[in-house]
Amino acid sequence: MAEDLTIIKGSKAEQYEALIPQIKGLLEGENNLVANLANVAAALKEQFGWWWVGFYTVDSEQELVLGPFQGPVACTRIRKGRGVCGSSWQQAVTLIVPDVEQFPGHIACSSASKSEIVVPVIKQGEVLAVLDVDSELLNHFDETDKQYLEEIVTYIPWPEKQSSSQVS
Repeated sequence: MAEDLTIIKGSKAEQYEALIPQIKGLLEGENNLVANLANVAAALKEQFGWWWVGFYTVDSEQELVLGPFQGPVACTRIRKGRGVCGSSWQQAVTLIVPDVEQFPGHIACSSASKSEIVVPVIKQGEVLAVLDVDSELLNHFDETDKQYLEEIVTYIPWPEKQSSSQVS
C-alpha cells in the first residue's frame, strides 16, 4: 500500500497516467469498500484540486446515499433520475456537464459548483455507485477526464453482492 501520494505537474493525461499506478497501490490488498472509496476520492482531490470529489452508492432501487468524499458537506441522498448523479445512475453512462446551471433538474448541493462529471461504477452490468466530481470552474471536464475516471473506477474492488434476504 502506498503511504504517500506523488503529485505531478503536466498535461491532464500525464497527471492521470502518473496517478493510476498510485491508486492501484492504494487499493492493492485492501478489501474494505469505505477505505478504498475514501482513498480514491482523496487521491483525485489531491492530484487535481477539484472542488468536490466523492462517491454516492446505491442504497435502494430508487436512492443513492452519500459515501466517502473530499470537499464541503454534500447532499446525503439523491433519487434515481434526479440531478446529474441520479441521471448518470439511471442511464448507466458518464455525464459531463460544462455548466450545472444548464442541466435540467440539477441539485445544487453547493452554489460554488459550476461544472461536473459523474461516472457510474458498473460491475457485472449493474450500477453500484457513481463517482461525482465538481469544479468551481465552468467547462472543466472533458473526454480525457471521462476516459481516465472510467478506467479508475474499474480498479475498485467491490464486495460480493448480498442476496435480498441478507439486506435489511
